[in-house]
Amino acid sequence: MTRFPSSRHLCSWAGLTPRHRESDVKVSRGHLTKQGSKLVRWAAVQAVQHAPEGTPTRAHKDRIEARRGSQARNIAKAAAARKLLTLVYYGMRDGEVRCLARTDEP
Repeated sequence: MTRFPSSRHLCSWAGLTPRHRESDVKVSRGHLTKQGSKLVRWAAVQAVQHAPEGTPTRAHKDRIEARRGSQARNIAKAAAARKLLTLVYYGMRDGEVRCLARTDEP
C-alpha cells in the first residue's frame, strides 16, 4: 500500500473513478475510466455483487439503488466497489478499518 499515497489513487489505478475532462470552462464527466488493473476492478465488483444481506457494502449499494432507481444498478455497483476498495486500502495500511470496528456497548 506504500505505492499509493491515498485511497483515491488506488481507486483511480483500479479504474473505478469517473472520467473527467476539462478545458477552460467546459467540463465533461463520463463513465468509468477502466484504466489500470482489470483483475482488481473485476474482483471488487464481484465482491459487491455477491455481498450478503446486512453487510455495509451491500447496504451502501442498496441505498444508492433506492435513491437513483433500478436503472442505476451498475452505477450503484461501481460506487460500492469504490467504497470497498477504499476500505481495503485503509485496512491494509493501518491494520484495521476503524469505521467497521465494533463497539461493545452495554
